[in-house]
Amino acid sequence: MSQTKLPFLSEPDCLIALMIAITVSDEEVPTSELVKIQSAVNHLPIFATYDIDRINLVANLVYDLFENEDGLDALFRMIRDTLSERLYETAYALCCDVAAADGHIRETELRLLEEMRYELNIDRLHAAAIERGARVRHMTL
Repeated sequence: MSQTKLPFLSEPDCLIALMIAITVSDEEVPTSELVKIQSAVNHLPIFATYDIDRINLVANLVYDLFENEDGLDALFRMIRDTLSERLYETAYALCCDVAAADGHIRETELRLLEEMRYELNIDRLHAAAIERGARVRHMTL
């Protein structure tokens, strides 16, 4: 595995890493999903003090991890080691919004969201509510 490491992985870094993981999971990177990540970072209170220059570092870390067979496991280990449990649902909600941003969720994104629910121990009922919220926020006419 590549030795790309961040000097310190913050909780906002973890949230961004998961959003980037959803975006690159199907090897396509829709502009709408990148805009959704940027919008979240620019507008949500959880990112109020976040150093936006770290996004590229986090993105490179995710890319490096995804090049390895056990990269996804390593990503989830890092997330569980850093992100407090109270933010697990926040992470899942952000990822659902990113996945829905382009108007459809691909099979690879669905599989990664399923893995996130498992790895972050998201209750099935809570996950359904979060997913429904993402779906209705991204409806089109």
